[in-house]
Amino acid sequence: MTGATIALVLLSALAHASWNFLIKRADDAEVFTWWMAVSINVVLLPLGVVLFWMDPPDFEGWIFLTATWILHLGYFFTLSRAYRDGDLSLVYPVARGTGLLLIPLSGVLLLSESMSCIAVLGVVGIATGVFTLSWWGRFRSIVFSPLSVLRAPGMAYALTTGLIIAGYSTVDKQGVQHVTPLLYMYLMTTSATFGLLPFIVRGRKRAAFVNEWRNHSTAIVAGGLLQFAAYGMVLTALTVSRVSYVGPFREVGLLVGVGLGVFVLREPFPGGRFLGAALVATGAIAIAIAP
Repeated sequence: MTGATIALVLLSALAHASWNFLIKRADDAEVFTWWMAVSINVVLLPLGVVLFWMDPPDFEGWIFLTATWILHLGYFFTLSRAYRDGDLSLVYPVARGTGLLLIPLSGVLLLSESMSCIAVLGVVGIATGVFTLSWWGRFRSIVFSPLSVLRAPGMAYALTTGLIIAGYSTVDKQGVQHVTPLLYMYLMTTSATFGLLPFIVRGRKRAAFVNEWRNHSTAIVAGGLLQFAAYGMVLTALTVSRVSYVGPFREVGLLVGVGLGVFVLREPFPGGRFLGAALVATGAIAIAIAP
């Protein structure tokens, strides 16, 4: 990757960890996630209109937009559920690490991209890191059991989120070839604004939405802008680089997510979580520098 691409992805990683941190601090993660999407669509509406007027999507672009809209609806739903139940320092690395493991594979199998030996070693490091995170995130002194890990708070949703990440990363690599990246990102965020609401309105009174906005309006708008910037920069990078390299490299932000969870949110401090996150980040770097 070029220096400009690396800079874009690094900034994206920091922004991504930051908005995930803001969701975890919310009173109601699902309502907060919905308000974030609404804030993007309202605040950036003039930008969306101008971009659409200047360069509207072609027919193929609408196909990819529809696919990513559906995938991101699932992403926002499972991610907010994961944060509702689990720790930031566990959910964030497992969700991102699982997606990171699958993105290079989908790039090779579906997009005919190639990977060097160094990149393959990076994928192995990622898999080891996710395994370590899963183990230490739930157990400290008993034998590891895959089925038991799925019962850890937020783990099933985190793993599902990772699967969705791999799916939308592959779709979006193709989508930005037909739609301007920032317009693509803006239209994609409407999935949470309109699609997520029917799922979260059940069992909640209007006061839950009003109170979340009243108590966290600044964080909601900041989180929305960080989310837009984070993935907007990744989409821009995808126009000039391979998804099997861009996707993994952005996960260096995993360490930021773990650090915020432990030092700011005062979540449990098992060394395995740092070890696992470090393995994932090291694997991501290996993929990024691979030829």
